[in-house]
Amino acid sequence: MRRGKPLAIKPDAWSRMLRCVLGAALLLACCPALPATVQLRVMETTDLHMHLMGYDYYRDEVSVTAGLTRTAGLIAAARKEAANSVLVDNGDLLQGNPMGDYAARGRVLRFGETHPAFKAMNLLGYDVGNVGNHDFNYGLDYLVKALHGANFPYVSANVVVADPDDDDSNDQPYFRPWVILGKTVVDDSGGRHRLNIGYIGFVPPQIMDWDRDKLSGLIKTKDIVDTARRYVPEMRAHGADIVIAMAHSGMYDNARRGMDENAVYYLAKVHGIDAILFGHSHRVFPGDELFDGFPGVDNQRGTVFGIPAVMPGFWGSHLGVVDLRLRLEDGAWRVAGGHAEARPIYRREHGKATPLVEPVRAIANAVRDDHAATRAYMDKTVGATATAINSYFALIEDAPSVQLVNNAQLWYARQILRGTPYAGLPLLSAASPFRAGGNAGVDNYTDVPAGAIALRNVADLYIYPNDLKIVLLTGRQVRAWLEKSAEVFNTIDPHSSRAQWLVNEKTPAYNFDVIDGVTYEIDLTRPLRTGGSAAPKAGEGRIRNLSYHGKPVDPAQKFLVVTNSYRADGGGRFPALDGTATVIDAPDKNRDVIAAYFLAGAVIDPAADHNWKFAATTGEAVIYFRTSPKARGSAGPNMQFVSIMDDGFAKFRLRP
Repeated sequence: MRRGKPLAIKPDAWSRMLRCVLGAALLLACCPALPATVQLRVMETTDLHMHLMGYDYYRDEVSVTAGLTRTAGLIAAARKEAANSVLVDNGDLLQGNPMGDYAARGRVLRFGETHPAFKAMNLLGYDVGNVGNHDFNYGLDYLVKALHGANFPYVSANVVVADPDDDDSNDQPYFRPWVILGKTVVDDSGGRHRLNIGYIGFVPPQIMDWDRDKLSGLIKTKDIVDTARRYVPEMRAHGADIVIAMAHSGMYDNARRGMDENAVYYLAKVHGIDAILFGHSHRVFPGDELFDGFPGVDNQRGTVFGIPAVMPGFWGSHLGVVDLRLRLEDGAWRVAGGHAEARPIYRREHGKATPLVEPVRAIANAVRDDHAATRAYMDKTVGATATAINSYFALIEDAPSVQLVNNAQLWYARQILRGTPYAGLPLLSAASPFRAGGNAGVDNYTDVPAGAIALRNVADLYIYPNDLKIVLLTGRQVRAWLEKSAEVFNTIDPHSSRAQWLVNEKTPAYNFDVIDGVTYEIDLTRPLRTGGSAAPKAGEGRIRNLSYHGKPVDPAQKFLVVTNSYRADGGGRFPALDGTATVIDAPDKNRDVIAAYFLAGAVIDPAADHNWKFAATTGEAVIYFRTSPKARGSAGPNMQFVSIMDDGFAKFRLRP
């Protein structure tokens, strides 16, 4: 090998090089090192409602718009993009579809067994979970038994053990209110650090109304914001570098009243919270136009009063992603910035849903046996129907899907009232359309063909595990109930030429009760009555011509009304319904009553009796409503199809 000549450097060149090296060293000595910066990704699922598989058990077919199997694909992709990430679930996990009912009622989960939800979720490496309101639906014993199967901790700060005194200072948390989990993170320069992440959870205080019969005397609830103000400083004192609030609560910019169901808007103002993961109201934030114009809310960047926040839909439809930039300053971590996004598992174009991610086979395999057993459980035949049953127009006219529930409840009530002091009183029944589109999407409608009725169809008609109850009310209170139900409709100006939407999307369809046994009209031109517990006098409210057996209802007359535990115990905040009006606490669930009703008869005819209608007061107003595109074939003469909307719903014009 040929050797080169030695490199010759002139003395003046050496001098210049030495000056450069010394200058650089002096510059480094004079300038402090840049603070360490860490990018932390926080991922959230919420309101899964047991949609582990992408499957519609009511229709017995694959669904591409739901399922943790697909959300899991988004989780894997989001993890690959970030050097540091954590994953949480924000509640309403255990109840909501037939697999949840099968685990709780079909085969009965035994203590020590792993609930199907955690068979799947344990594979995904969740860091922490929060409890949602529907997780209490099967009772505390079942909830504790199910959570025992999670390989990650659960928190809930505003649920405490019920005690006999009124001293809030000695209340004991029922769950762990918060947890601090250490995590090794890598900064932008490759350095490693130990980050203590604090997680705190919240649930709507209204669980004590919605599941009063299962929870009363066992637990109590506290205000979300007040609870946060108490515990967040405590978490900081115990070493939390950052605090992440997991609120199973929605966000509205209404004035704060205390014990609010949807408290996120004011939770964001609690000092010391660095990010908020929320849910409950089945919305998508950032992005949903509902949040446009909320003061302090950035609906593009995903911040609430500067705090990064996300709400990722429902049933696994989206993955919530919050990206935080953390900076180490003076030995303490500070949030230097952040934003959020909700990543969808599908997109809808021209009414058709197209998947954006493939199901993760490992998740599907984990619950394969539970999935098969759920399908078999739902296939059990309980009876037959002479006509098709759907809820496409359940907010527009008296519908068979609601009529059937009322018929079954009246049939059952007549039997259990025999021989009681209440047997001779007028008997009414209240039921609402549980599956009527709304925030749950265009696929959220009941559609049962004529013929054999399986358990899946009963669950489709009545999706909640409520208990049947009978309340005793006056005629005035019945009117007040109906006035409250009519809040689902916007006020229509009969003289306006502009287009007006019929349904107030802020009011869920399950708060629109149809009361059978009386006849009445709803006047859409009259304004909403809110805040009062008493009904307006006849002719002053929205409810007109309220009659019983063809005669105007006497305000003082006594009525029995069959309903469910949610409504009787205060769900929806209906006048006079707070648990005190209940006179019959039935041993059966409303859904079981419907199944028994089918089993008792050869063939059921659920044709609606049209006991309510809209009053003919809207003139030539242009009134629109939305429903499923499948409704076109069964639309009545007063319903005119207009178009398919971008969100997949069909737009109709109503001509009352």
